Amino acid sequence: MRKRIGYFDGTDSNLLTALICEGHDTIPIANGLDNHGQHARLINDDNRYELLLSPLYKIYAPEEHDANTVTYQDMFRICGTYSIPLLITVPSDLQTRASELLGEMPECVRLVDPADMLSVAEEILDREG
Repeated sequence: MRKRIGYFDGTDSNLLTALICEGHDTIPIANGLDNHGQHARLINDDNRYELLLSPLYKIYAPEEHDANTVTYQDMFRICGTYSIPLLITVPSDLQTRASELLGEMPECVRLVDPADMLSVAEEILDREG
C-alpha cells in the first residue's frame, strides 16, 4: 500500500523522487506563508501522513509572525497528537545549535543530516508497516 508523505517546500527533490520511485505518495504541505500545499494545521486523523519532511527554516517562524504562520511548536503538537514522525533537515554540524533553538522535542521528531534523509525515511516507513 502506498504511504502518504507530507513535505514542506524546500525538501530535496531527489529525496522526493526516490520516495515516489519506491511507491510512496508525496504531498506538499504549507506553512501558512508559502501556500505550497495543504496548510499544516489542517492535518488530522482523516488525512494523516505516515511521515512529514521539513527543512528547519520552513517551521522556524520569525519572532514577529502572523497567526496563520506555522511554528515548530505547532508541528510538534500536530505530530505528537497524530503520532506522525517529523524529519527536520539540518546539517550535522548545525544540529546542536538547532536543538538549542527548538528545545525539547517530542520522540516523533528527529533532526537529520541531508545525506541521511532517505535512509532514515525508509527506516521509518518500513517500521510503519
